[in-house]
Amino acid sequence: MELNKDNFEEYINVFLNENSKLNLISKNDETFLWEKHINDSLAIGMFFDKYRPAKKLLDIGTGGGFPSVPIALVYPRTDVYALDSIRKKINALENIKSALKLKNLHPVCARAESLSEKFDTITSRAVAPLKVLAGYVSPLLDAGGYFVAYKSLKVHEELEEARQILTKSRLKLEEIMEYELPLAENYSRNLVILKKY
Repeated sequence: MELNKDNFEEYINVFLNENSKLNLISKNDETFLWEKHINDSLAIGMFFDKYRPAKKLLDIGTGGGFPSVPIALVYPRTDVYALDSIRKKINALENIKSALKLKNLHPVCARAESLSEKFDTITSRAVAPLKVLAGYVSPLLDAGGYFVAYKSLKVHEELEEARQILTKSRLKLEEIMEYELPLAENYSRNLVILKKY
């Protein structure tokens, strides 16, 4: 699927319908749903192209379904597990899954520490600092698996603060992939690629 807003029209309509009932994202952000949320979620394509597409991906703290739903839409061969502990959000994702017939999307209402399955790729966007996430991610990641964290410009500070816990969690920084969101103001984002050894 091309990264073209028109290809996501059905998803956008379904999402906005759910958002009107639950406020998954703010009303302000609805205007920038494509630029700030869907487009940002799909930056993972840079990682898939350079490393490898995920077979079994866990999105920790998926909230309104970012990046889990856009990934499931664009990569039908990836099984995407969308994890959130808030039941209302998971119900909204179940509705989105059903409306879009997304067989590869698996909404899960639980906390990360209660899971025992392993995944080859884990993502997280706008959830917590790396020093907090590392402890949740490491036990759920296959050896040789990747943790892809969506981060803002403060990424270097976060990495510095997380240095000890990353070592302890056996997560090694592979690279930081920088990209811009298609917004009028300069909006730089980063994918932090960490590999479990």
